Amino acid sequence: MAQRDDRGGTGSTMSTGAPAPSDRNSLTIGPDGPILLHDVHFLEQMAHFNREKVPERQPHAKGGGAFGVFETSEDVSKYTKAALFQPGAKTDMLIRFSTVAGEMGSPDTWRDVRGFSMKFYTSEGNYDLVGNNTPIFFVRDPMKFPHFIRSQKRLPDSGLRDNHMQWDFWTSNPESAHQVTYLMGPRGLPRTWRNMNGYGSHTYMWINAAGERFWVKYHFHTQQGMKFFSNAEAMEMAGRDADFHRRDLFDAIARGEHPKWVLSVQVMPYEDARTCRINPFDLTKTWPHADYPLIRVGTMTLDRNPGNFFAEIEQAAFSPGNTVPGIGLSPDKMLLGRAFAYNDAQRNRIGTNFHQLPVNQPKVPVNTYMMDGQMAYHHSGAAPMYVPNSGGRAWADGTGAVADGWEADGAMVRSAYTLREDDDDFSQPGVLVREVFDDAERAALVETVSGSLLGGVRSPVLERALEYWSAIDMDVGQRIAEKVRSGGAAEPAAGMSES
Repeated sequence: MAQRDDRGGTGSTMSTGAPAPSDRNSLTIGPDGPILLHDVHFLEQMAHFNREKVPERQPHAKGGGAFGVFETSEDVSKYTKAALFQPGAKTDMLIRFSTVAGEMGSPDTWRDVRGFSMKFYTSEGNYDLVGNNTPIFFVRDPMKFPHFIRSQKRLPDSGLRDNHMQWDFWTSNPESAHQVTYLMGPRGLPRTWRNMNGYGSHTYMWINAAGERFWVKYHFHTQQGMKFFSNAEAMEMAGRDADFHRRDLFDAIARGEHPKWVLSVQVMPYEDARTCRINPFDLTKTWPHADYPLIRVGTMTLDRNPGNFFAEIEQAAFSPGNTVPGIGLSPDKMLLGRAFAYNDAQRNRIGTNFHQLPVNQPKVPVNTYMMDGQMAYHHSGAAPMYVPNSGGRAWADGTGAVADGWEADGAMVRSAYTLREDDDDFSQPGVLVREVFDDAERAALVETVSGSLLGGVRSPVLERALEYWSAIDMDVGQRIAEKVRSGGAAEPAAGMSES
């Protein structure tokens, strides 16, 4: 007997809308006979099931997210003309939290950097702010990025994670020291996504209505308080609930406990970038707050769970290259590399027209000359598909200097950034260890790092790692070396060989 659905209809349908004959029994010759090739409903169900998953993200595969609203409470119009950052503006948004290195089925609570990716559905188009829960990153040139990610993944022979491989990359790239210190410290194990900060990480440009330009960094400070797991707690939770962070966010919103973050920015006058004692576009560095204090902008509140995880979270696509008027990029090499790579990754992962999926569509009209391709749904009808045209279809024709540009001159080279006065790799992580971490956190850092190094790191990488930590902080480095040389059984670093 056909089952009535909650809309008053009877039974399910095929993808064509025609009634489905049966969702329980395939078509056979007699009850015990073979299945027939012309059972179109069975074949359609099975063929779609075989294609049900899309390729997972290469980094940031495991994650979850929610919808909410960003409200600008302060007046920062002297820095940017972006509509979403004008006083009183309320902008619908989506955020996706994630881990960087683990696969889709990996535990949420492994020690890893967390992705903090936001899509703002603004009145001027979609703005994506794609960051992490740390204000810096491991490398500053995008050429190194695929090598970094591979070093955190799996060995080609055994298919296993490997501490030796991770430390080989990190110690061969001293610029990683700042981010590794964050990762090995308490912030590498946030208790929940609700209890961690988020950062744009890169330097961006803001442009005001008068055309004046500024450099900015974004800081999202949790209003739930920062809380962390110990190594032991994170390991226990990884075994008990691999989806703990995803579950915590969903359940909190379902209970009506809507998490909030306050957005503040650091603003650097455009000309300061020329003489700043650190390279302000170096992703491995932070800006001193004494020089560029935080300026409050507004509040992000998450108040709606996805109705369908796959459609609204897994298919959500972010790219730091998606900007709106009043916001631009910067000479940060990693940012410029990501501006291409992220959208291209989505073309490969979910298709040429991923931007037409509902979760990725802007809330403003679109008039693009990108056409056709796999799964094209929105289109321009019979309007001209070329520029210029005399068919009345609008097209862009901007010329001259761009509002969100900067000056550049010199020969084409392959080179690291020009070093500035305070551009060494170890000073800022040293300050983090000595001035931000307390005694207990420094002790935990020693346990975490030595536990990781004792987990299969071999010569000569082991010796390089000990030198690396001595360069960050002599005392902490010595304590790590003593523990490693004694073979002391430190607490394992909560998934470092798995993260």
